[in-house]
Amino acid sequence: MTEPFIHPTAIIDSKAQLDSSVKVGAYSIIGANVQIGADTEIGPHVVIEGHTTIGNNNQIFQFASLGAQPQDKKYRDEPTKLIIGNRNTIREFTTFNTGTVTGIGETRLGDDNWIMAYCHLAHDCVVGNHTIFANNASLAGHVEIGDYVVLGGYTLIFQFCRIGNYAMTAFAAGVHKDVPPYFMASGYRAEPAGLNSEGMRRNGFTAEQISNVKKAYKAIYMQDLSLNDAKTKIAEMPQESNELEILRDFIESSKRGIIR
Repeated sequence: MTEPFIHPTAIIDSKAQLDSSVKVGAYSIIGANVQIGADTEIGPHVVIEGHTTIGNNNQIFQFASLGAQPQDKKYRDEPTKLIIGNRNTIREFTTFNTGTVTGIGETRLGDDNWIMAYCHLAHDCVVGNHTIFANNASLAGHVEIGDYVVLGGYTLIFQFCRIGNYAMTAFAAGVHKDVPPYFMASGYRAEPAGLNSEGMRRNGFTAEQISNVKKAYKAIYMQDLSLNDAKTKIAEMPQESNELEILRDFIESSKRGIIR
């Protein structure tokens, strides 16, 4: 550990494992079971505790709380985990908890995510890659977030819900059902709000792929079909790539049901 990178007021347990390139700001506290990879920067007044592993090139801003015990009354101090990948930006006052033994035992954040101030990741959440969480977006326990998802500010997601790849929620959406890939959701009790076509374009989807998903959206929400009939119609749609297959698989595996 290279001393110039560690502020003298920081408290780092002697058992913590920090790469020599890690920077730690003033008054931050790092616990015994924490591992932090190369070139990660920890701001001032950050607390990192629990069995927490953080990858490389992350930037963690002041007053973040990472690896605290889950907010679950059944938790009995089991050694559950928080795992954070690489190149994430984690802003002020964010709170990420460890998992539970009644869940998957860990909370996971992937790579290249942009998590804005006051966001919360509860126990056993799994977040993919390249997501954006606007201020105050909060996940209850056991939530799954796919890749390239955008959560609007103050979005609240109920426990065990899933948000599919490239989906998006509006400001203050209250999500109580699964949101399929590529779709948008809005409202206090979130309802379908169209296609995230701009997000798809920005991430390299062709006009044909977007058109395919738009037809699927219409079959589900705009043609007065039952969900089973809509799935059948989607299965019959011609396609050269797999975006509709991903959509069908997501809907088929939904346990909470999708927003309707």
